[in-house]
Amino acid sequence: MAMDDLRKKQFQFSGVYLVIALGALLAVQIYTQKTQAPKVVPYSEFLKELRDGNLMDIQLRDTEIGASKKAEGDKTTRIVTTRLPGIDETILVQQMEQKGVTFTGHIEQPSWLDNFLYFWVLPIGILGAFWFWFLRRMNRTGGPLSVGRNKAKIYDATQAGRVTFNDVAGVDEAEAELVEVVDFLRNPSKYTALGARIPKGVLLVGPPGTGKTLLAKAVAGEAGVPFFSMSGSEFVEMFVGVGASRMRDLFDEAKKRAPCIVFIDELDAIGKSRGGVAALSAHDEREQTLNQLLVEMDGFETAGGVIIMAATNRPEVLDQALLRAGRFDRQVLVDRPDLRGREAILWIHMRPARIGTGVEVKTLAQRTPGMVGADLAKVVNEAALAAARRGSADVEMPDFEEAIDRILLGLKKTGRVMNPTEKWRVAYHESGHALVALSVKNADPVHRVSIIPRSIGALGVTLQLPAEDRYLLTREELLDRIAVLFGGRVAEELFCSDISTGASNDLERATDTARMMVTRFGMTEKLGPMTYGRTYAGRFLDGSDMEEKNYSEETARRIDAEVRAILDGQIARARTLIEERRGVLEAIAARLLEVETLDRPELEALVLGETPIDKEAE
Repeated sequence: MAMDDLRKKQFQFSGVYLVIALGALLAVQIYTQKTQAPKVVPYSEFLKELRDGNLMDIQLRDTEIGASKKAEGDKTTRIVTTRLPGIDETILVQQMEQKGVTFTGHIEQPSWLDNFLYFWVLPIGILGAFWFWFLRRMNRTGGPLSVGRNKAKIYDATQAGRVTFNDVAGVDEAEAELVEVVDFLRNPSKYTALGARIPKGVLLVGPPGTGKTLLAKAVAGEAGVPFFSMSGSEFVEMFVGVGASRMRDLFDEAKKRAPCIVFIDELDAIGKSRGGVAALSAHDEREQTLNQLLVEMDGFETAGGVIIMAATNRPEVLDQALLRAGRFDRQVLVDRPDLRGREAILWIHMRPARIGTGVEVKTLAQRTPGMVGADLAKVVNEAALAAARRGSADVEMPDFEEAIDRILLGLKKTGRVMNPTEKWRVAYHESGHALVALSVKNADPVHRVSIIPRSIGALGVTLQLPAEDRYLLTREELLDRIAVLFGGRVAEELFCSDISTGASNDLERATDTARMMVTRFGMTEKLGPMTYGRTYAGRFLDGSDMEEKNYSEETARRIDAEVRAILDGQIARARTLIEERRGVLEAIAARLLEVETLDRPELEALVLGETPIDKEAE
């Protein structure tokens, strides 16, 4: 560091002397030109001096005429005048010949100094300035000369707006797992004195949008240490060796600012498994980056206060060397929030918004099962936009309802008008779903029924809100769900005298549920408590599977027969429920055709035979 300062001072010292020398040279040149400069006279005076015979050695130049003028004694002075444009100088030449004055022509050419300045110094100076600017810009943006530097974003603990655990909600279990990491960064001697070793690496695993990055920032904010954030894809470039170089530079910088947290988002971009099928399509650059990460995690001491955190939503593709003890010792699941978690997350995102007094946050949490933190943030934002569109000063409950429907179902197709026959059929179809859901014991409560077309292709929808988060389902509950799915198709059969394509999604979901009951849950007496088919998880977190058939054709026929029996039984059940309450279904369908959307209070009033509330009168 001292050597760099010395070189900088030497450069500044030489630069000052260079400026002084150039200034002195310029002053001498100006003074010399001033003392030797000829006297400028008007053209008329020049002609008078020529007629008087006082001039000699006249030089005709492109734009001026110079001459030597006789003075007292043998002395002479130089005068110069500007040539008049567009005049005939024949008379001037004749007068010079009469006076016997020697005159010559002179073509003006730049001096060697001018040539040097214009053709050498100026172009080279321009190129040098451009090159200096280009290098500075490349160094700032990570150009060729800095391609091996890490591109990590550094969040210092002193920065305003740092994230803490108060900004995180819905991940209480994950937060509790990370309390030890925070405590270690605050009081490392508490653990080292007992010989304890804090995990070197913490891997955050969870679906997209659950708040893994936010949770890592909260750990750094709570501990009050610098936070290095970098995506896995930023390590790999087109140049060989760049990823490993950036990894080394990242950890070198982290060691200098320890204690700190190094966070690598989307770890699977560089940490994919190097064996098995992946070995057939090996990527040398990515593997070099992974190898360097493994070396760095083994190389630094935990006592130095450098903790590496990473996040991924595909832990099943990670290399086993990353997950062994001594590297990512701890894996923390950041799962989708439950009902209370969604409510807490909504409260956090509602802080900066102007929320009306009639907003029921618990109801909103019930209406958003399966949504993650990013989805709930979008709900609040869409609700605020809806309130702004209608010119309201506060965000009210209808705005949130519209936002949720917009996210789950798509935009309302107000410009799409169904013909009366289609609208009539859709009304009976959705009324069938609603009536069966209100009639069976274990169905989720019906929240709203609508026959307004949506952008996702649905001509109508029956929304059901679960009263609470469910992690187990009984056989009776699954059968009730299948019956509700068949309610729309049965209603079309009974009231429309024909069936349509509108029940295609209902049939698919009902068939999948029945097949799972037979092949996965062992819920049939004939096939017994046994699973059929071996599944391989295609993705760890989204539940998509690839199935391998491990049973005979005879068993396959028995499985199909059991699935068909379940479906036929629930179709008959739905038909019985609807035939027993035909009048109620017709009342629901008629009201739907009138107002297009029915909420739960109106549905219950229709089921009980009461007069529904007139929305237009309100």
